[in-house]
Amino acid sequence: PNLDRGGRFGNMASVGEFNSFSASIPATKVELSVSCRNLLDRDTFSKSDPICVLYTQGIGSKEWREFGRTEVIDNTLNPDFVRKFIMDYFFEERENLRFDLYDVDSKSPNLSKHDFLGHVFCTLGEIVGSQGSRLEKAIAGIPGKKCGTIILTAEELNCCRDSVLMQFCANKLDKKDFFGKSDPFLVFYRSNEDGSFTICHKTEVVKNTLNPVWQAFKISVRALCNGDYDRTIKIEVYDWDRDGSHDFIGEFTTSYRELSRGQSQFNVYEVINPKKKEKKKKYINSGTVTLLSFLIETEVSFLDYIKGGTQINFTVAIDFTASNGNPAQPTSLHYMNPYQLNAYGMALKAVGEIIQDYDSDKMFPALGFGAKLPPDGRVSHEFALNGNPQNPYCNGIDGVMEAYYRSLKSVQLYGPTNFAPVINHVARYASSVKDGSQYFVLLIITDGVISDMAQTKESIVNASKLPMSIIIVGVGPAEFDAMEELDGDVVRISSRGKYAERDIVQFVPFRDYIDRSGNYILSMARLAKDVLAEIPDQFLSYMRVRGIKPSPAPPPYTPPLHVLQTQI
Repeated sequence: PNLDRGGRFGNMASVGEFNSFSASIPATKVELSVSCRNLLDRDTFSKSDPICVLYTQGIGSKEWREFGRTEVIDNTLNPDFVRKFIMDYFFEERENLRFDLYDVDSKSPNLSKHDFLGHVFCTLGEIVGSQGSRLEKAIAGIPGKKCGTIILTAEELNCCRDSVLMQFCANKLDKKDFFGKSDPFLVFYRSNEDGSFTICHKTEVVKNTLNPVWQAFKISVRALCNGDYDRTIKIEVYDWDRDGSHDFIGEFTTSYRELSRGQSQFNVYEVINPKKKEKKKKYINSGTVTLLSFLIETEVSFLDYIKGGTQINFTVAIDFTASNGNPAQPTSLHYMNPYQLNAYGMALKAVGEIIQDYDSDKMFPALGFGAKLPPDGRVSHEFALNGNPQNPYCNGIDGVMEAYYRSLKSVQLYGPTNFAPVINHVARYASSVKDGSQYFVLLIITDGVISDMAQTKESIVNASKLPMSIIIVGVGPAEFDAMEELDGDVVRISSRGKYAERDIVQFVPFRDYIDRSGNYILSMARLAKDVLAEIPDQFLSYMRVRGIKPSPAPPPYTPPLHVLQTQI
């Protein structure tokens, strides 16, 4: 929902249609723990005194910035650092990390004064996507030396995971309407660090009463107070007017901590109208609002499932129809440019590099549609880019890119543009594992001129019951009206009177991400963000509808006992 920031809130007739605003809420927070085993020994008389320094890379700039340091632990080659790194985690962003290890020799904060013990590069997604969110990697950086291993564990922070179910009523509110009583509703705001307020909930309007009881509503603790229990929450009381000029009745403030006491004398609030208070000596209040109930519910998250071992399977489908233009011509969307990626290659790389962190075997089926295949020139809407229909898997995103360029040289672009066959291809796999252990993501890259709209809608409606999501990236200058319709964000997609059970399609037009300066990398980060942002929610909606709970995370790996004895 886009709120018109100009007026207090655009047209309020549709009060209560939106709940909490997810857009401005920061991501999940994860806590990273660092341990090392068998570090290099740089001290002559005793063991090293290690410290770990974490660096992150700015989006767009490739420059490494120090994020934080652990404590120093004296005399050990196997440190388990106590000080954690707490980071924002966005599924749809690739967050590059670098861990540097030093042997601390003096009190100096300057790292060049200490002995370097090696470093490790990874992404935050790699840690989170590893089994049990625990990643073990060899430490490198000192030629010719074994530098030991690092063990990185990610733990989602719980403060942000709760939702609350609350209900309020009010008594003796001021009468604002000339005829009849007021039509009151409440608006909730959370305060920001800078003292400003952000709207986070509106109740429905209760008509014609000064003693309303509003329906209970659910809101995430993040939306309500960003997980900070003592932060101010401001609540305004309005009288609804049809023309949108709602009358201000009064306001009060509270905090999550106060509300969490539940129904009690502490949670009866006087509604104050500051203007009236100034003017009238005898003014007491404009009524009271009472909290009737307060219930905390813990939500399961996308990460809980990934941690419990749910696999994400990523399939790519590429549009090889003639409307893309001849690959030998620079104007073609499939132009084989030796010096830089074409639009298809860029979209593939941007989205693939993020998703591959969650795909344990990094083997991706890659399909093409809309081309005539050698040797006999038959038209196919579902062919393997690597030329092997029995095994269409490519090794990593690089393997997919290679197969894509290879097939451009061997197939003839043709038509029509049919989406249904590749959607049904992935749906066949998805329908065989509905227990929540696997989830399928199909990336379709297309110039957007679709020929089988009715069949595609039918396929999407059927697929909406399966553990799968579809991402459509539109390349080139076409009008993408048909794609917007498939996206289903505005109107839920339907076929022959049946509506999709959930929204599983996300469409983005690639041209919105190519900046004129030709600085692609910034746009790739944004593209990946916009493409992947809906997946965790689509994933959760499937699990919720099916009542599938995350499996418990597997216990940390402990080596078999007899191995240990040889070291004693």
